[in-house]
Amino acid sequence: MNRQKSAAALVACALIVALGILALATNASAAPDKKDKSSGRLLFGKVLDTQDNPLPDAVVYLTNTRTRAVKTYIVNADGTYRFPALSGATDYEVYAQYKGRKSETKSLSQFDDRSQVYIDLKIK
Repeated sequence: MNRQKSAAALVACALIVALGILALATNASAAPDKKDKSSGRLLFGKVLDTQDNPLPDAVVYLTNTRTRAVKTYIVNADGTYRFPALSGATDYEVYAQYKGRKSETKSLSQFDDRSQVYIDLKIK
């Protein structure tokens, strides 16, 4: 009789553990990670002078702060730039240069969960 109670208690314990694991697995799959963005983030904006005029042919530099890899973009006639498909789990720094002058360096944090981020870069 004692053996039957021990076996029943063991089965009940195993069932409770299995249900707990199942509950944890279901909860983890129901709440997707904010950093898991299949399409990535879009960083875009304009390069402007002090009077808010676009600066065509300015060069925008985007630096991945973890790897120090740099991407560049030569802005359009209307002063716009865009960097699509950026990782949501990485910090970036961005600045522009035009005819030897440089804008302030701006940051894009991994904690900024917007899928599209607009940053104007002003060159003085």
